[in-house]
Amino acid sequence: MQILVVNSGSSSIKFQLFSMPQKEVICSGLVERIGLEESKISYKTATRDIEKTATIQNHKVGLKLISELLLDTEIGVIKSTLDIAMVGHRVVHGGSTFSETVQITEAVKQKIKELSSLAPLHNPANLEGILVSENIFSEAIQVAVFDTAFHQTMPEEAYTYAIPDMFLKEHKIRAYGFHGTSHKYVSEKAISYLNKKQSNIITIHLGNGCSMTAVKNGKSIDHTLGFAPMNGLIMGTRSGDIDPSVIFYLVNDLGYGIEEVNTLLQKKSGMLGLTGYSDLRDIESEADKGNQKCHKALKMNAYRIKRYIGSYMAVMNGLDAIVFTAGIGENSTTIRKLVCDDLSHLGIELDDQKNTVRSKEIREINTFSSKVKILIIPTNEELEIAKQSYALSI
Repeated sequence: MQILVVNSGSSSIKFQLFSMPQKEVICSGLVERIGLEESKISYKTATRDIEKTATIQNHKVGLKLISELLLDTEIGVIKSTLDIAMVGHRVVHGGSTFSETVQITEAVKQKIKELSSLAPLHNPANLEGILVSENIFSEAIQVAVFDTAFHQTMPEEAYTYAIPDMFLKEHKIRAYGFHGTSHKYVSEKAISYLNKKQSNIITIHLGNGCSMTAVKNGKSIDHTLGFAPMNGLIMGTRSGDIDPSVIFYLVNDLGYGIEEVNTLLQKKSGMLGLTGYSDLRDIESEADKGNQKCHKALKMNAYRIKRYIGSYMAVMNGLDAIVFTAGIGENSTTIRKLVCDDLSHLGIELDDQKNTVRSKEIREINTFSSKVKILIIPTNEELEIAKQSYALSI
């Protein structure tokens, strides 16, 4: 069975075509920097490895380009859209409605749309991917895998907000958690690597969207993102944690409208607001040139991560490993160093030389004497989505 996985992020689309249940990758690719002046496309098969730039205004254009690559007479891997049996979609917010993977129906699409206000950078893009895929791969079964599902094991004290109880009971206002497919995948890989089922692990997913999870004995027990994927760490365009009083001040004293504040915190803040750049590669490059705003933003980014490492060590009463994953976590030697420096009292000691080595394999970057393992584990949300999609067909 051939399963196409579509992972629409806030500014990128990852895709992989799998032969299941063998877990064989037929092709893979990435459309990134969507909406910026120079978008990038990469496409890889067993015999081809192509990279090019283009102007990709939105996710719809990106998805159409992906389908054209798959069907191309020279570099494509399918002869007909009928070759695709299932399309597995990453969907960020499932609210309290979805706690597991489901086949997509009109009712599911409507609920994803309703939840878009809670994940405005993601659910609309996820839904767009579903609609375009239904049109292109009309005979395929469409499947939704929700980022929120892995975090359903969080205890009440972790997911409940200190507001009147009726908001939880009647309106389901609580912390849901996100990036669940990534945190689930890398935490399972870490447990296998450590050969230690009874373990305390902190997974750090750093991309344009960022989050951390406290994983105790394989279960998510706390997470930096909450009701919507906006709080916690500093992200590409999202502010992360902010005093709610700031919102009231912006509205009541500075005259901002609610929608203006929402746009400000979701799309104009984070690293973009601090530096004028949303892509960390640009920020690191500018910092190397002496840009003080970029240098400060990198320090702030790492500082926020440090705070949560200490918090989650306390919650779990110990730590066996921290895991860096996703685009920034796997590739930024700068962020990893800034995060891990001056944590020796907590048993976290980075080996600077190991930190600079690039590899697509699981690797340790801690010193020999470090009590806590520092691991880089490449995430594979697409494989996790393919596995969960295939399970529906069994």
